[in-house]
Amino acid sequence: MFSLTHLHPMIVHFPIALVTIGFLAELASLFFKKDSSLPKISLYLLIIGTLAAVAAVLAGVFFTEKLSGAAGAIKETHALLAFVTTGLLLVTSFLRLPLLKGKETKTTKQLAFAFYLLSMIAVSATGFYGGTLVYNYMMPL
Repeated sequence: MFSLTHLHPMIVHFPIALVTIGFLAELASLFFKKDSSLPKISLYLLIIGTLAAVAAVLAGVFFTEKLSGAAGAIKETHALLAFVTTGLLLVTSFLRLPLLKGKETKTTKQLAFAFYLLSMIAVSATGFYGGTLVYNYMMPL
């Protein structure tokens, strides 16, 4: 039987994968400058990953159980990192949007790359704490 508590675990894998692959595409675009498709691929993955992160956060806020004790503390850290990650992804997405119109400056591109890197680190840390809840405390998110 399907339960709304299943939504969060079903969704969380998308931002992790999309942001990681998107960042790798962005990183590859630094080395393969002649391939003009890599920055746009990276941007599209970023936007979809950002939307998936928003959906994952909303599902986590509205459809997961309240926890106490050590598991509750880890869940609070996980939730805080999820909000930070989503904020970083939103900022990164807005910094990269000028690419769609071909009006991206070098400074904006460098700033967006730094935020993309921070976003990837943050999504990894968020996933680590979520995984800790699932595997160490056998708690469904």
